Amino acid sequence: MIIREDMLELTRRMTRSRNCFDRIAGSYMDRDGYSDGSFNISFLKLSAAEAEEKLRIAKTIPFAKTNEELKLHPFPGRDTKQICQLLMGLRECGLKNDALMDTFCEWVAGRYRSEVDYGIFLYHGRYDVPVKASDKERLWESEEVYDFLICAVGPLTGDYEMTDPEWGFLFPAFTDRSTDLSHIAVYNRKK
Repeated sequence: MIIREDMLELTRRMTRSRNCFDRIAGSYMDRDGYSDGSFNISFLKLSAAEAEEKLRIAKTIPFAKTNEELKLHPFPGRDTKQICQLLMGLRECGLKNDALMDTFCEWVAGRYRSEVDYGIFLYHGRYDVPVKASDKERLWESEEVYDFLICAVGPLTGDYEMTDPEWGFLFPAFTDRSTDLSHIAVYNRKK
């Protein structure tokens, strides 16, 4: 079960002043699942307006209704060992391997169905998880660094901007304020 406060803790690091993302990569797909172009850029190189828009999209995943739209799933499952290896590779390289990104986008395109053009956005972030005392007050020490990916997939407007994500995930899951490599938090927007 996902703890709402854990997800809110992550979204508080998804603002321009407290940004936890270092890179964003992805692909613009036509409705048939073929790439119309890709990108892979340092988050710091985005304009202020672009960064705000990309942060809005990323926040949609952890800010979703927990245990309704955002659900915890065991990972890897029986049929997900290859994608688990791919995600671990993307996480370890911080999205800097274009071949892995292309493979990931092809994997998503093979499973995601859309009647319109759509985008696949993958974010890499790091969050220095502060230690909390028994009274829940934060100490300024770090307990661990949570190294994670957020994926958002959704329809594109005419200028290649994503509207609202329809599907995505947070990998690895953030459980009890810690890295949970045995689970993935999957987002499906309720329509």
